[in-house]
Amino acid sequence: MTTRRVPAARAADAQRASRRKFLTRTVAAAAGAGAAAVTGFPAIAATAQAPAVLRFQGAWSAKDIFHQYALDFARKVNDMTGGDLRIEVLPAGAVVPAFGLLDAVSKGALDGAHGALAYHYGKQTAFALWGSGPAFGMDANLLLAWHKYGGGLALLEKLYKSIGANVVSFLYGPMPTQPLGWFKKPITRPEDLKGLSFRTDVISSELFSAFGASVKALPDDEIVTAMKGGALDGAEFNNASSDRTLGLPDAARVCMLQSYHQNAEQFEILFNKAKYDALPARIKAIIANAAEAASSDMSWKAADRYSRDYFELRQRDGLRFFKTPAAILQGQLSAYDAAARRKSAENPIFSEVADSQRVFAERAVRWDLDTNVERRTAYKHYFTKPAPAKPPAKKA
Repeated sequence: MTTRRVPAARAADAQRASRRKFLTRTVAAAAGAGAAAVTGFPAIAATAQAPAVLRFQGAWSAKDIFHQYALDFARKVNDMTGGDLRIEVLPAGAVVPAFGLLDAVSKGALDGAHGALAYHYGKQTAFALWGSGPAFGMDANLLLAWHKYGGGLALLEKLYKSIGANVVSFLYGPMPTQPLGWFKKPITRPEDLKGLSFRTDVISSELFSAFGASVKALPDDEIVTAMKGGALDGAEFNNASSDRTLGLPDAARVCMLQSYHQNAEQFEILFNKAKYDALPARIKAIIANAAEAASSDMSWKAADRYSRDYFELRQRDGLRFFKTPAAILQGQLSAYDAAARRKSAENPIFSEVADSQRVFAERAVRWDLDTNVERRTAYKHYFTKPAPAKPPAKKA
């Protein structure tokens, strides 16, 4: 007995036959293209455009985690552009010294740089307001919020224009509060800083000078040698990972945590303006979004790496860490206020930036303090062992 085929089955047969014909034509075409390539007659004419390459330099040594952050940003741009743009990052000193990055980028000797605004302090004191000082109680992330949404970006552009810098700037990467510094013995009161030879830089030097310290602005690679040789009694740089790489724990066994001298710093990505303006709009959009993506990634990596190095320095290497006394913190605020008044009187842009920050901080810091729960109680609850119970007193 025969079975009658239904229309759906005939349709399926026709579809399979059509698919076989398509595959046959595709294989034949591929073979023809391959033969054409062998004989030197391409079947399809194609043009390949070499990717644009921008040469950057960082302000950091190749061993420092900060250089990793610079490479992370470049990698994000390179990946997101699909090869249309490639950023290459050189370590500190490869072309110019760290404090020469702004001039090198502005003049086109470098296409870009990875550094910090404080490094331009010698050209305009208002650069210090992006991270050097208490920032009216803002942490680095709140300061970046002010920069993007509170008027900071326009003020920074005005600041660069005032010194004739031919650059485009992207700020990113909120840094945790930096330690007061590394010392050979604990700092227990403000008087302990008097007479000490101490390494710091920019407006932070005025905060330490107010306590009677003798401040020296040494390059990063000279700090440890100066401390071991007795030319410095103390120094600050940035964080547990960078300080460890630099060798500060080998030169001084005591670290004083928490300070207002660099409470809210962040990184800066600089482009030569002419090179940046020549980029397609699509690439510019990728750069802006890559900077913000790198900002989040950097803060997450910092939490992981800094905490690891901090605990290894404490538990394995036996370094001693102390909280900076409240009297010193309060003294820093008073010293900063006095320095800021002097800078504002002699520099209108300094005053304009400070006023803008104050307005934003009054609202944002109050919101932050009122909204976010205090974390020390929860930490003690989960990670601090309760004291052993005392045995009951014996009855007489």
